[in-house]
Amino acid sequence: MGQGTPGGLNRQGLPGDRKGDGSNKKEKKFEPAAPPARVGRKQRKQKGPEAAARLPTVTPLSKCKLRLLKLERIKDYLLMEEEFVANQERLKPQEEKAEEDRSKVDDLRGSPMSVGNLEELIDENHAIVSSSVGPEYYVGILSFVDKDQLEPGCAILMHNKVLSVVGLLQDEVDPMVSVMKVEKAPLESYADIGGLDAQIQEIKEAVELPLTHPELYEDIGIKPPKGVILYGEPGTGKTLLAKAVANSTSATFLRVVGSELIQKYLGDGPKLVRELFRVADDLSPSIVFIDEIDAVGTKRYDAHSGGEREIQRTMLELLNQLDGFDSRGDVKVILATNRIESLDPALLRPGRIDRKIEFPLPDIKTRRRIFQVNSCISLQPYV
Repeated sequence: MGQGTPGGLNRQGLPGDRKGDGSNKKEKKFEPAAPPARVGRKQRKQKGPEAAARLPTVTPLSKCKLRLLKLERIKDYLLMEEEFVANQERLKPQEEKAEEDRSKVDDLRGSPMSVGNLEELIDENHAIVSSSVGPEYYVGILSFVDKDQLEPGCAILMHNKVLSVVGLLQDEVDPMVSVMKVEKAPLESYADIGGLDAQIQEIKEAVELPLTHPELYEDIGIKPPKGVILYGEPGTGKTLLAKAVANSTSATFLRVVGSELIQKYLGDGPKLVRELFRVADDLSPSIVFIDEIDAVGTKRYDAHSGGEREIQRTMLELLNQLDGFDSRGDVKVILATNRIESLDPALLRPGRIDRKIEFPLPDIKTRRRIFQVNSCISLQPYV
């Protein structure tokens, strides 16, 4: 037997002889060495109950968060849709009942015969109304009419048989004035006018410049012209120039023919003139163009019929609107006529019409220019 190893084992791993001086010391417990870490290879998963109970570490990514937000939005949309369907099912009977009530009201109302004016309120259920086709009537007010909006002078709808008040006209603008407003600008421009360079310059200074650059007149200390009148022989370009003004300016353009201001019933002509200028003032800056003004603006004389007196009343209202107590503001007036000598002097005085623009018959140069504009060819000047 050879000499024992320091661990108490001989070379064959059997217990051997111990030294005498180390017999009282405790023997150290054998501990197996830890297996070396694997390098370059994936570690094997541990098996057993402990590994099964251990939860994996979950780290949410941005993709997962976006998916979660998308699902939450879908959930909110589905909840809103469910609530909407429930409300529709709950409100459907009420809507059907309201539609039935409206149909009954329409049957009671019938088709209105005409538009009238409310003259006086007697009580909550009765009033005195007037129509343009007849005298005043004492009528009733139906229950579905909003009585809080009824006031003397307002426009109402009357029943076709009993003339009862069945509705209230909310639009305060006269339908005839609404037709006079030019919604779409004409296609004609200053380039389409042959000649008339001086007339174009004058109307620009009198109509366009005060609307686009009013500070120029304020710096000088003068008031801009209120209106102009275009006069001359028929076919010299008066209406064409008015169309070019409507095309070149961004102001509201109201056009009316003088004969449209002559109405059948008394008082309707002056009322239409007042309504015309009221709408022009509400939509200012605006331009009012009255063509064939000699239809209502002739010289005053002793009238022998009601129609002639009504025409003179319409002209008097026009004079008041052109220069009365109320300021017109940014409302410019353009008049056109073929017979300026027949107009009343009060209509042409300064303060109402400040500029008179004459349109003479075209000369040779102007005719050549008109021919160039309409034929789109260039003519060489005569030698």
